[in-house]
Amino acid sequence: MATHASDRHTIDSTSYPYIFEKNVPVPLKSGSFMRCNVYRPKTSSSDAKHPVLATCGPYGKDVHYSYFNPPSYAEVNPDHKTDHSTWETPTPSYWTQHGYVVVRGDEPGTGQSPGFLDALSTATIDAFYELIEWASEQTWSNGKVGLLGISYFGATQWQVAARRPKGLAAIVPWEGFSDFYRDACRHGGILSNAGLDTIWERQIGSNQYGLAGRAARNRGDDTIEGSLSADELANNRVTFVDVARKHRFRDGERFASVNFNLEDIQVPLLSVANWGGILLHLRGNVQGYIHAASEFKYLRFIVGRHDLPFYYAEEVEIQRSFLDAFLLGQDRVGWSKKGVVPPVDLILRKGNVGYNDPKAESQFSRRKENEWPIARTQYTPMFLRPDRGLSWNKTDLTTPHKVEYQAFGDGPGFVSFTSAPFDSEQEITGHIVVRLNVSVSRHHWQSTSPSDIDLFLSLRHLSSSGNEVAYTGTTGEPAPVTKGFQRVSLRKVNSQHPRHRPWLPHRDYYSTDILPVVPNEIYTVDVELWPTNVVVQKGERIALDIGASELAGSGIFQHDDPSDRPESVFKGNNHVHFGPNYDNWISLPVIPKSN
Repeated sequence: MATHASDRHTIDSTSYPYIFEKNVPVPLKSGSFMRCNVYRPKTSSSDAKHPVLATCGPYGKDVHYSYFNPPSYAEVNPDHKTDHSTWETPTPSYWTQHGYVVVRGDEPGTGQSPGFLDALSTATIDAFYELIEWASEQTWSNGKVGLLGISYFGATQWQVAARRPKGLAAIVPWEGFSDFYRDACRHGGILSNAGLDTIWERQIGSNQYGLAGRAARNRGDDTIEGSLSADELANNRVTFVDVARKHRFRDGERFASVNFNLEDIQVPLLSVANWGGILLHLRGNVQGYIHAASEFKYLRFIVGRHDLPFYYAEEVEIQRSFLDAFLLGQDRVGWSKKGVVPPVDLILRKGNVGYNDPKAESQFSRRKENEWPIARTQYTPMFLRPDRGLSWNKTDLTTPHKVEYQAFGDGPGFVSFTSAPFDSEQEITGHIVVRLNVSVSRHHWQSTSPSDIDLFLSLRHLSSSGNEVAYTGTTGEPAPVTKGFQRVSLRKVNSQHPRHRPWLPHRDYYSTDILPVVPNEIYTVDVELWPTNVVVQKGERIALDIGASELAGSGIFQHDDPSDRPESVFKGNNHVHFGPNYDNWISLPVIPKSN
């Protein structure tokens, strides 16, 4: 493994409308180094200093977008199809044209940076921190660094910003989760394995430092220092799912090492959340906005796929106007003036416009708000009924009832509760909690009894004709309004935690929080659904699905790892109980109409 950089740093001042420096070595405090690419504006003065946009990640600074994801690249805004376009990162030709330097780093263990490949670890955030400080000190830098990127390149922004590196002046985490455990790895304690596997195999493992044949596969250049053997590669990496599978709780060594306080973030931030990102990023963007201590912080909601909106002309202009305000001191909008730009910018999902159709989704209107959650929210319960209805009115039952569905059985694996047609239009915007009274029993033919329950919940929107109104999921799949998950053995709520709210129960997910699940015993569980917006018009309905396994609309983000969900633990009859002392409800954040 290399510890000293081979001199392969090149400078091209003639081929592009910017100066392109490739494989610039950045020394690390560990004694090793990382490599980055630097894209600088061409100026008449050699002493010119510019603000910097920095990214650091495992996908490959030299892997062209067109090879990384050809179908996605085909649909990208043509203005961002350039020689140095890469997946989920700012486009150098655009940003250098507007006076910015763009710095792209290969994080340790990937691309041209040696080291141990452990994505989203303390070591990777250490390297990002050092890259930011290095960029702020270069002769071409004005000392101010901004962070801008999607997904992985958004998630790491929260972590590094909490450390407050010198020079960091603003961040724009665009669809970037802020809690590795709750948002990405374990939803309600349930392993979200399939999405992590896909990201690792397709996007990270294929870019490991020392992996032979990358150039032949159009995955960037081959490693400068040469290839590593299969054993060396295996000994220098750990995968997302290996981490999440091995470490089931937040107080385990791996997750504890990357836990951080959002309250430590003080730089100006623009958090961009996608209503359709209900299995990876949405929750974290909202939580990051709520808890960051920044004086200037903004929350913008979008719709559409995960990959394309970042490059829409109107969204790029918002990115630039925000960054210009804090990195260049050119505030043409009012981002840096208290009370000028409303902190929250909503997009309202009203009407059945279809899914994965950007032009149709442009019909959704926008509205500004002064806070999140919206102060005038009326948290209103709808009650589940044993006849599988949802009602605004509570029905007092004098006798017990239960609704059954099966886990790993031959019968239905979920149950749906549907409202009557709404009498009037209702806007639902904010955080949802579902209270359920549940139990598990063994099938009559089972020799052993189940000892846990996994709850998979989906909230769906039904048109006046009874058809589901589908929204755009992360990869363009039809998605429900929102989803929620909870492992019943991890149902313990820490009501004393400062983040606990009636509309968002706080769970620590510590190893000491495990509670028993005894067959035929009834347990009351509050399930968090991810934040959402939907406008239900008169005559339309909503439906709440409760399942024992994955429900429709999850795309690649499946929870089906047999080591995490063994049939020996979960197989059986699941029940929702009704009757005296057993109310089941969904608390909806209803926004009253303005006068």
